[in-house]
Amino acid sequence: MSAVSVSGGAHASLAGARTVQVRAPAKVNLRLRILAREASGFHQLETIFLRLELADVVRVRRARGHSLDVGGDVSSAALGPMEQNLAWRAASAYGDASGMRDGWAIELEKHIPVGGGLGGGSADAGAVLRALDAMSSAPLGEARLLAIAATLGADVPFLTGTHVCALGWGRGERLLALEPPESRPVVLLAPAFGVNTAEAYGWLRERAVPPVADDVGILEPSALASWTGLTAVATNDFQPVVAARHPVLSSLIRTLKEAGCAPAMMSGSGSVVFGVLPAGTSRPPEVDEPCSVLLTRSATRVEPVSALD
Repeated sequence: MSAVSVSGGAHASLAGARTVQVRAPAKVNLRLRILAREASGFHQLETIFLRLELADVVRVRRARGHSLDVGGDVSSAALGPMEQNLAWRAASAYGDASGMRDGWAIELEKHIPVGGGLGGGSADAGAVLRALDAMSSAPLGEARLLAIAATLGADVPFLTGTHVCALGWGRGERLLALEPPESRPVVLLAPAFGVNTAEAYGWLRERAVPPVADDVGILEPSALASWTGLTAVATNDFQPVVAARHPVLSSLIRTLKEAGCAPAMMSGSGSVVFGVLPAGTSRPPEVDEPCSVLLTRSATRVEPVSALD
């Protein structure tokens, strides 16, 4: 087992940059098993992360104070109080860990739907960590960045890294890089409502019998490099309990499956459902239910941090 590698410390050429930019790709969970709950209240999990080409754009500029501006397809009001934003928290945590005295100004150009299980906030946090480390004259490096990321949320360590696909365990901090499958179009169906992750965990605990996926035995990394292999192990423990409260999700997943998407399922705790289109197909299916339809692709690479000036 190896940790997902992170860019940041190797970017010595960016140490003098005043402003840097990095894309923060969304993710989907191709497998999500919720395992034991620790005494601390955190849940152990087993998941397969895969990045998409859909991404926010994060810019970090040296400044005297601290600021966060949000633009793009999502208003700042939809993201809640500034100090609770994961990008802000990531920058603050980096400053605490590194002793960084410089101020920072963060600009988020949002394109990833909020509250959909696509990891938009976590992706922004990971991008900020990478950006600040790339700008530093004394970068923290891979291991310390991952340690910071693990304090911010289960998706943040993977989204701080530079691998496209990975198996994740524990609280998301134990990662094994996987060879990504070939790039295919991915349809995202985003209802007008989001799902609060804490509430979704509560719905899981309310179940008399925990959800149990089909037994697939030991996950063999070499078998997960194809869509056939990934579809065979695809499952999401949140899906039945969230869909029970939001039946429209079951209808949307059924529409995707009827269009030949495999896998077709909910990502994270929802509410976005996604379908991987068959090879040679690029048109999303007709959808009768009210929702936003986004067409993207599964990613094949993670772009490095770049200097703007």
